[in-house]
Amino acid sequence: MANVVVIGSQWGDEGKGKIVDWLSERADVVVRFQGGHNAGHTLVIDGVTYKLSLLPSGIVRPGKISVIGNGVVLDPWALLAEIHKIKDLGVTVTPKNLYIAENAVLILPLHRNLDQAREQAAGSAKIGTTGRGIGPAYEDKVARRAIRVADLTDVETLPKKIDALLFHHNALLRGLGMAELDGAELLAVLREVAPKILPFARTVWQELDQFRRRGQRILFEGAQGTMLDIDHGTYPYVTSSNTVAGQAAIGSGQGPGAIGYVLGITKAYTTRVGSGPFPTELTDEIGRTLGDKGKEFGVVTGRPRRCGWFDAALVRQSVKVNGINGIALTKLDILDGFKELKVCVGYEIDGEKIGYLPASTQRQANARPVYETMEGWSESTQGARSWAHLPATAIKYIRRIEELIEAPVALLSTSPERDDTILVHDPFSD
Repeated sequence: MANVVVIGSQWGDEGKGKIVDWLSERADVVVRFQGGHNAGHTLVIDGVTYKLSLLPSGIVRPGKISVIGNGVVLDPWALLAEIHKIKDLGVTVTPKNLYIAENAVLILPLHRNLDQAREQAAGSAKIGTTGRGIGPAYEDKVARRAIRVADLTDVETLPKKIDALLFHHNALLRGLGMAELDGAELLAVLREVAPKILPFARTVWQELDQFRRRGQRILFEGAQGTMLDIDHGTYPYVTSSNTVAGQAAIGSGQGPGAIGYVLGITKAYTTRVGSGPFPTELTDEIGRTLGDKGKEFGVVTGRPRRCGWFDAALVRQSVKVNGINGIALTKLDILDGFKELKVCVGYEIDGEKIGYLPASTQRQANARPVYETMEGWSESTQGARSWAHLPATAIKYIRRIEELIEAPVALLSTSPERDDTILVHDPFSD
């Protein structure tokens, strides 16, 4: 049995929530391995909509263990608010079904404040972060001054760690003309939240190793998308963590051998939230139609997403970087009714044709899509549950995508409902 990693192959918002929920029925454990509550996953189950940001998608499934790994930066107050929110929808979260890595870094109020202040100061040059403190928390982690979950148990050393943290942050705040922070106040709020978070704390690497040894299936759930990866994305317009499949092992304390199958969630067109290059972006009526039909608004921020044609060159790049074994193609039904469709097969940059998006920020900005035009379809694909229910031209579109990205379609999603899914290959069967 394969342990499966689910990652976004574009700029996020590919529909990972539904696919992870669909797969979680076959899994025993669902693990978040990077990012924070800047992620947004929407699940629709029996007519009930769940909007999750920090909790793994498996939390809505009875009998499943959900894990927040060490690669995640954790806002304890946001977590408690999300737990309370889904309790109102009938989902109970306890230390029996949610484990938090004791070595996960905490997002503190000072991280949120700094994130927002920086974005405001940057003006038109802003990155487009969610302002939730994700980046500053990762900065403190790398600089070895972060407060981690396990630190909440260290009553004697916690004040010293806070002093070291504020030595840095107060210098930044002075530079931004903002009021400095009081260590005693931060210590007080951490002591207040500690007993609410610590019951969930576990030695996650050890727990996951035991699950694997018992032959239990593990689903590793990524957030954001490959092109937002801090190393492999459209830097600097990226998130602050590694979003690629390799991070599943690092962010959960497992070796590379823990990964059996990599499933790349791929939207049948392309979207992006925030600033940064987007070669196939459509600012015309077609782009607006895609946004309206696809209800393209951020789960976390509510911001409208930028929309464009499918970028096969970009997804092919993701296939290589992640080692994607197969893709889950989502939102095919949004393309219903278009007379013709365009697919980006490469770029032209300063007169040169190239088959991938280069690392240079300037070259990314100058990239112009090279399109291949395909026939659309007028029939509805919404809710289709077998290939027989798909128009011939829709199947032709899918097959051409497979050729261009050099990876097969393992799953096909035709609506937000979990059962409106065509299974071509079960990732857990490998």
